[in-house]
Amino acid sequence: MASIDELLAIMAALRNPAGGCPWDLQQNFATIAPYTIEESYEVADAIDRGDMPALCDELGDLLFQVVFHAQMAREAGHFGFDDVVAAICAKMLRRHPHVFGEAAVADAEAQTVAWEAHKRAERAARGEDDRSALAGISRGMPEWQRALKLQKRAATVGFDWPDVEPVLAKLHEEIDEVRTEFADGADPARLTDEIGDLLFVCVNVARHANVDVSAALRHANAKFERRFRRMEQLAGDGGLAALDLTAQDRLWDAAKAEERAAATADPATRLPRAATSGD
Repeated sequence: MASIDELLAIMAALRNPAGGCPWDLQQNFATIAPYTIEESYEVADAIDRGDMPALCDELGDLLFQVVFHAQMAREAGHFGFDDVVAAICAKMLRRHPHVFGEAAVADAEAQTVAWEAHKRAERAARGEDDRSALAGISRGMPEWQRALKLQKRAATVGFDWPDVEPVLAKLHEEIDEVRTEFADGADPARLTDEIGDLLFVCVNVARHANVDVSAALRHANAKFERRFRRMEQLAGDGGLAALDLTAQDRLWDAAKAEERAAATADPATRLPRAATSGD
């Protein structure tokens, strides 16, 4: 049976200057980071599709990314894989005193509050003096995810809409402001600012609906791709490019109608509801 030691040995061999893989030897933290992010999304995609064999495979790919980074760090004398494992074990023990100690928490919401308190204490212990409620939110994550983190952190001190209705009203306000910018000549800088505000509010709507933004967008992308490919089939040999927009719209409506009819006939074909939002 394969073990983590075997995986570490494989990684070391790939990075061995004497007989290793030329591609692996050329990599560094910066060049590997995009692959790490990509593998994380592929894990999420497998989960979204409910494909357990694919999830097993993608988790292996993600683990390999961790091993890759740890190997490069070991070569540079920074740390090794064992240090990564030791650090995460210590962190989990430290941040779960209600499981591994004498502390108690009432529910998951209380644990979230306690978790943030532990993180603040850790930052203070490292000498970080940023006392903002927004301290420690990474700038390396996707911006939609950072928007969500900023909103949730602000909510911990009460800066939040009481329910979704004022958020929806704000969404309409931001759409009107985008319309105004287009009417005024669509200045690129102003449009960037207003569309950014619009997207930020969209994330807030999803948060109040307890809908995972990434999962919702994955569903929307999959739906568009599925329907567009069906349009291409319905267009036949001439292809979509040979049709005007009105004809293309008719094919889109036909593809959508087929999909709805299939879902009505077999509820199992419906897409699952987007996962609830996590921190």
